[in-house]
Amino acid sequence: MNINVVATTPFSDQKPGTSGLRKQVRVFQQPHYLENFVQAVFNTQTALKGGTLVLGGDGRYFNREAIRIILRMAAAHGVAKVIVGRGGILSTPAVSCLIRRYQTQGGLILSASHNPGGPQGDFGIKFNTPNGGPAPEKVTNAIHKATLTLTEYRIADIHPVNIDHLGNSTLGAMDIEVVDPVQDYAALMQTLFDFDRIGTLFTGTAFRMRFDAMYAVTGPYGRRILVEMLGARSDTVMRGDPLANFGGQHPDPNLVYAQDLVEAMYHRDGPDFGAASDGDGDRNMILGRGFFVTPSDSLAILAANAHHVPGYRDGIAGIARSMPTSQAADRVAAHLGIECFETPTGWKFFGNLLDAGRVTLCGEESFGTGSDHVREKDGLWAVLFWLNLLAVRQDSVENIVRSHWRQFGRNYYTRHDFEEVDAERAETLMRRLRDRLSALPGKRLGDHTVSLADDFAYEDPIDGTISQGQGVRILFEGGSRLVFRLSGTGTAGATLRLYVERYEPDPQRHALETQSALAPLIAIAHEVAGIEEHTGREAPTVIT
Repeated sequence: MNINVVATTPFSDQKPGTSGLRKQVRVFQQPHYLENFVQAVFNTQTALKGGTLVLGGDGRYFNREAIRIILRMAAAHGVAKVIVGRGGILSTPAVSCLIRRYQTQGGLILSASHNPGGPQGDFGIKFNTPNGGPAPEKVTNAIHKATLTLTEYRIADIHPVNIDHLGNSTLGAMDIEVVDPVQDYAALMQTLFDFDRIGTLFTGTAFRMRFDAMYAVTGPYGRRILVEMLGARSDTVMRGDPLANFGGQHPDPNLVYAQDLVEAMYHRDGPDFGAASDGDGDRNMILGRGFFVTPSDSLAILAANAHHVPGYRDGIAGIARSMPTSQAADRVAAHLGIECFETPTGWKFFGNLLDAGRVTLCGEESFGTGSDHVREKDGLWAVLFWLNLLAVRQDSVENIVRSHWRQFGRNYYTRHDFEEVDAERAETLMRRLRDRLSALPGKRLGDHTVSLADDFAYEDPIDGTISQGQGVRILFEGGSRLVFRLSGTGTAGATLRLYVERYEPDPQRHALETQSALAPLIAIAHEVAGIEEHTGREAPTVIT
């Protein structure tokens, strides 16, 4: 096997964001661009030499080409073995599952998650560490630093093997094992959930479900687990074939981009339960007939009902949520007498807490929920958790949620996304908002008095790492909140995210329409941040 040493120059834009390096496909197609980043990974993650690497992605455009390049580079850097999903397909939680089960030295995930695919769409790559989780900031910072000084990369002068057939082969001295992308993940799910009881829900009752895979990676997972293993009807999985361009759709499981599912669930004769996942399978949206469950409420409800599920029957150690996620889970934690942690956005911030056994369940308002079974958020896991709960409770999704509100109170909550805003104008909005923070405490805004205003900073209770500038918070007396932050997952312009929350303990006031209930706070947010002035937008692109 000949190894080519290729001269290169650094790219200045390879700093990983919240979930790895994400750019438009055309950026990754530049000569040396992907190779430079992968070289930086091998330069900094020296345990991969002589070790095992998991490799796969969501099947989006450029996935296969990237896998061929990475396999040749892995061989050139002395990786002993690569485990790759058949056809290059592996969901993000499945990668984490494989890393942990086979105790590998890490994995590379090829995905831009919920971002659009195709030649004009997005692509992404991220490194997951040996615990199965996204690389923490100290690792991504080291990788970024390495990209800035590269002068060459190493790649084997050999053609990779066919990754469409299961089995073992070699690439030079490196072993390649092509695995069924679903098998190990499905086996893990069987250890957590009561498949017999869920199966009876499908085969022994009139229960109907619809799962929208959004032409993305979870189609094969949904068909294998929901239909073949649990006995759901063959039409349960919709848009189940992974396509390189996601059928021209946006693979983001929310009320806007999963419109076909939403329409089916809001029909008077619609299915009893609906769910959707995203491009790489780590997000989820939960629906009952005519009823949407916010991700914040979903986390709180799963935590409150974890004892109904075999994998969590002995209780949960704690809960962690991202700072913008509503405080609904905090009330469950207080009721259970367990810890609840508030972290910055990004699943990597949960890793230390999970590894230390301080928390069992984690969640983000951006449709991400998971537990200590892997070190990633896990869309299908959340769906199976809800199915197990429905099988035990023998009640509707809506009734379960309303029962939870009666016990714990309702957190009215919404997220407004202003997508593809001019990046400079978005930064100006955030800078001016930060400049005002010190003057806000004690000030009356509308009918609310500000109790705290800050730029959220987090000190990791395990390793003491401090992360600053994680989003502006304006907290009011009585528990209402406004949060402003710029998303780190987009590739065009900037996405301004506004989060609005109001706590309502009175069950007589739990039936208000969400946007109406939050309208006064939304108006305050627009005024205090000057959203129209800085973005030129009167209304958000997406409301969740």
